[in-house]
Amino acid sequence: MAEKTIMLCCSAGMSTSILVKKMQEAAQKDGIDVEIFACPAAEARDNLEQKQIDCVLLGPQVRYMLADFQKMTAAKNVPVDVIDMAAYGMMDGEKVLQQAKKVIEG
Repeated sequence: MAEKTIMLCCSAGMSTSILVKKMQEAAQKDGIDVEIFACPAAEARDNLEQKQIDCVLLGPQVRYMLADFQKMTAAKNVPVDVIDMAAYGMMDGEKVLQQAKKVIEG
């Protein structure tokens, strides 16, 4: 089992799945034990109930859902942030992985 679990959410889970692959490559290169997965925003609540998630990152296209996600994750104390738009556009897995680490560390 991975040390930390990061969930990426976007409208359909498609574009973030590419970013997941890039983040996994960066984590492997950096020697970081982390599980990273993508899901559509509509499936986020189920994933939060079924898994131990340490961080939720939202795709820039669903940034308007940030307040809803913060309410949804508050009871489990799971931090939520919006993925940096430039890093998302460039599919910069290393930069987004570092953003997730900062969010988890508070």
